[in-house]
Amino acid sequence: MSDFAAVPASLATDPILGLPLPTIWFGLVFFILGMFLFLDGFDFGVGALFATRERSEERELLLAAIGPFWDGNEVWLVVFGGALFAAFPPAYANLFSRHYLLMFAILGALILRGLSPEFYEQRHDERWQRYWGRGFVVGSVAAPFFLGVFVGNWVAGASRTLTAFGLLVGLATVALTVADGATYLGVKTRGDLRAELAGYAAPAVAVYLGLVVVALGTLAFTRPALRGVVVSPAIGGLVAASAGLGVVVVVGVRRERYHLAFAGVAALVFAFVGVAATLAYPAVDPAVGLSASDAAVSTLALNLTTVFAAVLLPLVLGYFVFLYSTFRGPASTDESY
Repeated sequence: MSDFAAVPASLATDPILGLPLPTIWFGLVFFILGMFLFLDGFDFGVGALFATRERSEERELLLAAIGPFWDGNEVWLVVFGGALFAAFPPAYANLFSRHYLLMFAILGALILRGLSPEFYEQRHDERWQRYWGRGFVVGSVAAPFFLGVFVGNWVAGASRTLTAFGLLVGLATVALTVADGATYLGVKTRGDLRAELAGYAAPAVAVYLGLVVVALGTLAFTRPALRGVVVSPAIGGLVAASAGLGVVVVVGVRRERYHLAFAGVAALVFAFVGVAATLAYPAVDPAVGLSASDAAVSTLALNLTTVFAAVLLPLVLGYFVFLYSTFRGPASTDESY
């Protein structure tokens, strides 16, 4: 009986297995953000590339390519917010209140991105479809841009809505999602259309890498306190790795190894998130100097949250493996959005 009573008592005072749970949850929050940027990122990229298509059949094919996935991919944004709230509620409250205008902009762009294809399919009228097609493109570009601005402001500790670093990160995020969408369409389409769409990946990656370098330089110039982190080996290694991954993407596209190119972009996304996490760490809210340890919930709550996450997260990942294996293979215009 005493042993049984000691279990909950230890949960209230000691981290599970002595693990540094605040640090683990800090990494988990950014991992979940990376999952959203990668999975919904190719949806955004397809939406941006939708603007390059004039033929109705090609537009329908692009919609069919993301039709089974886009709403499921958005779940990762909900999980990101939930994880941040569950582990670091003060940081969640500070960030979302400080940048509430960006939050509304992100949600508005996501709503426009989600509704536009639905309305696009309702009527086969040229003017109607042109209007909602443009809405789809605008939402697909605006959502990653505003999300990138939010992430940039977050990790730089900015209190203003618009900053030079945040804007550059927003543009870099758009370029990264275009590369994500282009390589994804390399996997999901065939023929001349495949080569043409995948061809957008190389310039998008080049623009992304250039913007990352300019953004980091801007951050070092405007925020002297972060200069040491910007020029640290960790950031330098991640930037160098990103350059190498960019080469992988370009080579994969040119050799028509589209799965390799798509995997290269996935790694680029997580390298991008790694740079963001490195800039912020150990603060989960750099604007007020709130560290992960200070912002974390009580030991008991964090232990229980960790147990739930250890059970639920593999189930979520398993669901996505099942989803993507079920709808693997090239998209077809016979499929409905």
